[in-house]
Amino acid sequence: MDWILDPQAWIAFATLVALEIVLGVDNIVFISILAGKLPARQQNRGRNVGLASALVMRVILLFSLSWVIALTAPLFTVLAQEISGRDLILLAGGLFLLAKATFEIHENLEGERGHASAKVTPTFTSVIVQIFLLDAVFSLDSVITAIGMVEQIEIMIAAVVVAVAFMMFFAGAVSRFVQRHPTIKMLALSFLLLIGLTLIVESFDVHIPKGYIYFAMGFSVFVEMLNLRLRRKSEPVSLHERYVADSGTQGS
Repeated sequence: MDWILDPQAWIAFATLVALEIVLGVDNIVFISILAGKLPARQQNRGRNVGLASALVMRVILLFSLSWVIALTAPLFTVLAQEISGRDLILLAGGLFLLAKATFEIHENLEGERGHASAKVTPTFTSVIVQIFLLDAVFSLDSVITAIGMVEQIEIMIAAVVVAVAFMMFFAGAVSRFVQRHPTIKMLALSFLLLIGLTLIVESFDVHIPKGYIYFAMGFSVFVEMLNLRLRRKSEPVSLHERYVADSGTQGS
């Protein structure tokens, strides 16, 4: 528990919470759209169950992936480089984050608006099942991001719990803020590219001090905050959302 007194651990915790919240906006939007297909009296319950399932999924994945990463015994050798289970997970996770971030940037800037808004039968069970299945996809990049930023499992779990709890209480406010300032979302996706590259490099036993990564992220956020303050009256870019509510959902 020495990490509790480590200032860098608290910086990592705060950074990871913020990143998880911003990157979780897509999850919030998707859950809100599906929950909006339910009767009004069930919508709030549907949103909470959806976010709770996201939390459970993330914690399970954190424990399982962290256990695999702890396996450092070499499995085989390639070009004099010993490859362990940890290296394979880091390499696969890094490539996944690079692909995921690139896909998300393309979807938000050049994708077709609303193409992923699935039609569902408005029953509570069917909605929750769909939320749970998609949470598995959303959870994977969330967990790999946590592993790429932090080494202590305690910090990962605490950050994920706080981020999901925050989204439960402020889902609407967070979603509206990111929609008003889409550059925040683009910045978070660019951080995924940075973390993905870090994981790939570490899979080949080249360690990059986390302090460098936190400084790069923190400085980028500082510059963006200045931009937002200086350009408050300018019209923001409109991102192309994959999940949009139809007229029936909006009216519920």
